[in-house]
Amino acid sequence: MSASYTPHNQRIIDQFTRWAKPFAELPIHAEADSLREAVAACAVTEGVTVLDVACGPGIVACALAQQGAHVIGVDLTPAMINQAKSRSANSKVAVTFQVGDARNLPFQKGAFDRVVTRYSLHHMEDPREVLAEMIRVCRPGGRLVVVDATPAPEAQAGYDQAETLRDPSHTSALTVSQLLFLGHEAGLSHVLTSQYRLESRLEDQVAPEDWSALKAMFLEDIASGQDRLGMGAWQAEDGIRFHFPISIVVWTKPEN
Repeated sequence: MSASYTPHNQRIIDQFTRWAKPFAELPIHAEADSLREAVAACAVTEGVTVLDVACGPGIVACALAQQGAHVIGVDLTPAMINQAKSRSANSKVAVTFQVGDARNLPFQKGAFDRVVTRYSLHHMEDPREVLAEMIRVCRPGGRLVVVDATPAPEAQAGYDQAETLRDPSHTSALTVSQLLFLGHEAGLSHVLTSQYRLESRLEDQVAPEDWSALKAMFLEDIASGQDRLGMGAWQAEDGIRFHFPISIVVWTKPEN
């Protein structure tokens, strides 16, 4: 099933075609502790079927396959799927990767035991629509896992402003309460919420043409001492550093 090439989808494809290789190679995306938490949240056992939605370069998908799960990864950007296939081959794990739209997943109802997405919901114009598709393809009693940035409510606007400058395919990062409400609204049963902070260097995450404006924004935030961006930025010896505020939310789909 082909993806729907809306203007926003094209922004995502443009951004992640350009960043596919550096994104795949940036250590933060495969940082051991955070990856271990995401894998643990999926609670896979041998033979469990998993769909990784907006799988990017296949980091989570390959880690789950190494646990014995049967994994399919779907992403809108062909260049990311190519990176994922390379990772799978290099890791010597069997994962199926294909191009697909998170809003219109090319799978039957109830096809998977687990459905997961990591660091993707903030790219979606309608997260509710994406979660509904994830629920549709999850079997009754199955587990749904969302891992994404969740700024504090008072910093949400500033966070979105900074992220949109850094990445034009960003839409809005939900707060923890907003994310939990989506699951409640959809009738899911909440299992757990956990949080961690992922440290990064600003210069590693920014295109050269956006560096000056974003650096000025972060320096102003640091000088204010108010953390309006919600990232706890600070000036380190190697440049500006900050934290992505990440939450893992796990639900189960009702049996009936």
